[in-house]
Amino acid sequence: MTNSPQASPAVQFIDIRADQAGQRIDNFLITLEKGVPKSRIYRALRKGEVRVNKGRIKQTYRLQAGDQVRIPPLRVSEKVIITDLSASLTDALEHSILMEDDALLVINKPSGLAVHAGSQIQLGVIEAMRIIRPENRFIELVHRLDRDTSGCLVIAKSREALLNLQEQMKNSETDKRYLTLTKGRWPAQQNIVDLALQKNSLSSGERMVVVDINGKKSKTMFEVKQNFAGCQLVAAKLFTGRTHQIRVHSASQSHPVAGDEKYGDREFNKRLKSFGLKRMFLHAWQLSLKHPITNEPMTFTAELPEALQTVLQQLDVTS
Repeated sequence: MTNSPQASPAVQFIDIRADQAGQRIDNFLITLEKGVPKSRIYRALRKGEVRVNKGRIKQTYRLQAGDQVRIPPLRVSEKVIITDLSASLTDALEHSILMEDDALLVINKPSGLAVHAGSQIQLGVIEAMRIIRPENRFIELVHRLDRDTSGCLVIAKSREALLNLQEQMKNSETDKRYLTLTKGRWPAQQNIVDLALQKNSLSSGERMVVVDINGKKSKTMFEVKQNFAGCQLVAAKLFTGRTHQIRVHSASQSHPVAGDEKYGDREFNKRLKSFGLKRMFLHAWQLSLKHPITNEPMTFTAELPEALQTVLQQLDVTS
């Protein structure tokens, strides 16, 4: 892996291509300048530091093909740019591809790999795929998975595909199902948790999500797949896509996810570690959607990783 420090901050001038047109300027900057606080980006827009065709614009301005965008230095510290990947990571991502065509790419994301770079993370899936697929001028995440969560992740290869797929998800036209191992026994074979969730930030800066009547509407269905001593393998279907939704909803019912260090149960996690669990047991197992160009119904399945299957094999099965 080759790391090269970014040159000293300088004003950038970017010419907008046809496939970038239609985006709001604020969203364009947030995507382009990952890791830069949104407050810094909005301040640059308010103060006129960002200009389009030499003129000031509002944050709601939609870019047009041929626009020239002036972007001031927004990063406070030097950024390390990853220009090359290790052979092992390249091979792992190539072998994780479940489907690829001109419009989209679906991968079985490995656990431990973030979906994008951030202030503390130099490389994510999206940056890696841009290196692996240099011929594709447009590669963007359609949705996100937590760093520890493995499974189905969709990447768009055109703006048309991105907007179509995001609209499907916004309108609950997709079907997302996860496999998770939770503590105890759910009261029924199928259980609906319909509790609003609110994001909170602690003084340490850590982000926590809590059940809060004033939060955003959130709904999850938990379906028991297999019983084990003291825990169950459960399929979780998302009706909404809130941050940490499955983890917080299951914990709210006293059935926390195995290996969840943030919302989980310490003793339960310790027990599962003795069976070889080294990560959070949450896997994006199945995803159904319509192809963004052909409208063809498609279902992708990412089999449970071998490391998680091995844990299940160590557990005592009960009726």
